Amino acid sequence: MNAAAPVSPPVGGWTLTARVTALFALMTSLVVTGLGFYLDRAASDALSLRADQALIGRVEHFRNLMHDLYNVEQMEQRPALFESMMGNEQDVRIFRRLGEAPFIQSNPDHLTPPTMTPLPVRTPVTSASLLTSERADGVRVRWVSALADVGKGGKDGKDGEVVEIVAAYVMVQEDQMMRSYRWRIAGAATGAIVLTALLGFLLLRRGLQPLEAMSQRAAQITPDHLSARLEQHGMPAELRRVALSFNAMLDRLEAGYDHLAQFSGDLAHEIRTPINVLMGQSQVALGQRRTPEEYEQLLESNVEELQRLARIVENILFLAQADHATLAVDCTSFDLQEELGKITDYFEGIADERGMRFELQAQGTCHANLVMWRRAVSNLVINAVRYGEADSVIRIAAESDANGSRILVDNRSDAITAQVMARMFDRFYRGDRSRSAFTESNGLGLAIVKAIMALHRGTATVTSPQPGWIRLNLSFAPAAQAPLQPPLQPVAS
Repeated sequence: MNAAAPVSPPVGGWTLTARVTALFALMTSLVVTGLGFYLDRAASDALSLRADQALIGRVEHFRNLMHDLYNVEQMEQRPALFESMMGNEQDVRIFRRLGEAPFIQSNPDHLTPPTMTPLPVRTPVTSASLLTSERADGVRVRWVSALADVGKGGKDGKDGEVVEIVAAYVMVQEDQMMRSYRWRIAGAATGAIVLTALLGFLLLRRGLQPLEAMSQRAAQITPDHLSARLEQHGMPAELRRVALSFNAMLDRLEAGYDHLAQFSGDLAHEIRTPINVLMGQSQVALGQRRTPEEYEQLLESNVEELQRLARIVENILFLAQADHATLAVDCTSFDLQEELGKITDYFEGIADERGMRFELQAQGTCHANLVMWRRAVSNLVINAVRYGEADSVIRIAAESDANGSRILVDNRSDAITAQVMARMFDRFYRGDRSRSAFTESNGLGLAIVKAIMALHRGTATVTSPQPGWIRLNLSFAPAAQAPLQPPLQPVAS
């Protein structure tokens, strides 16, 4: 007895849990990284906007303050008032008359202003008016240049002096905030990825436990334990469908395995009988000297047994071809009345020996392979002659329509059970009565009929229309559905 093979770990590859966990971690890293870049950009834009608004607000405040003064000398006398109005120590504040040197200047980092065109007095400062540069350490600097009138002159500024204001906002604090913020984002993203991967791994391990149990159960299924089935109770809906399909496949395999075992036993039984007869007759003949006539009788008997063996082998080969053939059969149309008449005429002599006669009613045409059709119908007729009641009638009927053609063969018989009818088309199956009755059948005739009908995409069934009668029914597909490929070679039953 074969023991269940242990479930071995995968070799040279990742497990499903590891693969899904890695993919889940990769997906999470992409999402978190994208979110981190978005938050970094949003924070940077927000800080830049705040810096611009601060710079613009201070420059406009300088303009208003200088407009309230009487002259530039007041500014020169009170430079601390203007120097204290910029936020950071690194900010740049430069006040100068047009074309002259600055009279107030605060530039701790000695930054060189970019080339700028001063905004006119009455033009408000906007973000579009600002220019950007960078310090040597990469810190951004926002610059602006604007003109302001000094003194309470006319609205057009002609009665007062005009001063150029050059101001810059050095984004030192913003740069420090962004660096700290980026480190926090990176840490949070890393933690989220690791935590998500860990939780995903644990959840997958737990979620795939039914699959692991299914795998262990499947490992217990061997040729000696084909009756084992996968558990469906408590499984998720997806795995329940898999288990259902797998169990259905096991049902088919078990049925096929049992059928193969039965077929092997029946085949051995069928072949053993003629071989034993050959061996027995030959041993008896060799026991003493025989006359030429006796040897001739022995050879004739051996030839008969060898012919029986040849028919068995040929039928088995045909069934094997029918089971595994990928090609269908070449079909033609023929008249049912004519062909069935030929078959009844052929078997009329055998039927007369048992006091049986035929009643034939047929009309229409059939689309099938003629050689195979004759073989199938002949097997039904000889089956009725061999196993029907003596001195009875065999009724043969045939008709055709848009749904195809049908051949019915009815004969009187002893009461037959549903179990027997279900097995009549099995290979080597013969009832007890048929084993003891006069017959040369090897139990493959109706199996060949079933195989021929399968090649024609038709059906072969057996019913009992009324007590004491048995009916064999062949249904052929219409011409539009009939196979069109080269035929298999039929053999005698």
